[in-house]
Amino acid sequence: MRMRNKYRKPTTFHCNAGSRCSLPILVWSLVGFLLMLHFYSLLHQDGGAGGQSQLQISHHHPLLRELEQVEEENIQIPPPKGKRSPRAAKRRPKRPTTLIDEFLDESSQIRHLFFPNQKTAIDPMQEAGNDSFCYHPGRIWLDTDGNPIQAHGGGILYDKRSRMYYWYGEYKDGPTYHAHKKAAARVDIIGVGCYSSKDLWTWKFEGIVLAAEETDETHDLHKSNVLERPKVIYNDRTGKYVMWMHVDDANYTKASVGVALSDSPTGPFDYLYSKRPHGFESRDMTLFKDDDGVAYLVYSSEDNSELHIGPLSQDYLDVMHVMRRILVGQHREAPALFKHQGTYYMITSGCTGWAPNEALAHAAESIMGPWETMGNPCIGGNKIFRLTTFFAQSTFVVPLPGVTGSFIFMADRWNPANLMDSRYVWLPLTVGGAADHPLEYNFGFPLWSRVSIYWHRRWRLPYEWRKQK
Repeated sequence: MRMRNKYRKPTTFHCNAGSRCSLPILVWSLVGFLLMLHFYSLLHQDGGAGGQSQLQISHHHPLLRELEQVEEENIQIPPPKGKRSPRAAKRRPKRPTTLIDEFLDESSQIRHLFFPNQKTAIDPMQEAGNDSFCYHPGRIWLDTDGNPIQAHGGGILYDKRSRMYYWYGEYKDGPTYHAHKKAAARVDIIGVGCYSSKDLWTWKFEGIVLAAEETDETHDLHKSNVLERPKVIYNDRTGKYVMWMHVDDANYTKASVGVALSDSPTGPFDYLYSKRPHGFESRDMTLFKDDDGVAYLVYSSEDNSELHIGPLSQDYLDVMHVMRRILVGQHREAPALFKHQGTYYMITSGCTGWAPNEALAHAAESIMGPWETMGNPCIGGNKIFRLTTFFAQSTFVVPLPGVTGSFIFMADRWNPANLMDSRYVWLPLTVGGAADHPLEYNFGFPLWSRVSIYWHRRWRLPYEWRKQK
């Protein structure tokens, strides 16, 4: 039995007029003060953008409320019917079939829910009335010539000189095959496709602006190799358009970046060289051009176990010697960066090949880090939709000028059975409200805002933005 020491005095703190207050009360008072300080900082951050933001559409404007409506999905897995495809049978684990299994099975009875047929295609040249300017994630998307858009793993460049948007991506209009039994599904390199638009919905095909090499097998862009995730930025100093991309061999052992250059956003781009940036492997990658004109390369490295980030040279044709390792040991790929009110944000994907997985949002006060993980940004659909990034993988985030805190999240819904038929999942992304995921290495919650990606079967940009185009 524990005996009480009658001579020990209670722990007290002397307050006003000789009164005593206990330590727990003092601690909880301090916690309350810190919480009030945190919420004040959030409010101050929301209103501290200055007079310019007051002229823009605010995050809680009625025009944006429709985009933030949560849509739910209820997809029932059908009972087994007949034989499954050989690849699906090989993949099938010793457990009940899941929605992800159905997604990966090209003979699934519900495949049309993930890959709707040609009859439902988005055709901007035919759409009229209530369906014009509507995005339908997962449907076939046609260009102004009536052909499916081929710009996978791509990114958007807004060119101030022409006041046009340019969408660059992998042109995969070829047969899917496996180089050997254990190889991933692939399409021979055809090149980088380019599309132009004034409204981000009606896209004109500008051609293949960087083509594959047909005969020289030693060339980085020989058709038997790999070209992925092309991104283009404009250099204000040189007046050149610079393209970076992931280049690799069929076995993914080269793990390098390639660089190309053009005088025009519609090409042609001249391929310059490839290298391993900072001497490290580079696979999934992206570019980010900051407000001060400094551009950065972000790439997955060390067997995709971490991301590396570093500034480019002034002409954007090489990396500088400075590099930082971020998200070490987290096995993230498919980075997509954007910036809002001085804070840098990034969406990444897990590493599961062509299979979909959970997206994570990250944030940092400095682009070189440290970066904090904020959790899954996906809202709506159902639990499986959220855990698979709506059965898609991040590739780019497009800011909407004049719509404060609002962006378009661009993702690819890969079809490993027929890669040319991979689809696009474009959804509204907003930044606003308190973060709901605590800091990894510190006590408390971050001061930056939450990132939210909302699921919609059908949505459109706010009219106030569209009428400016």
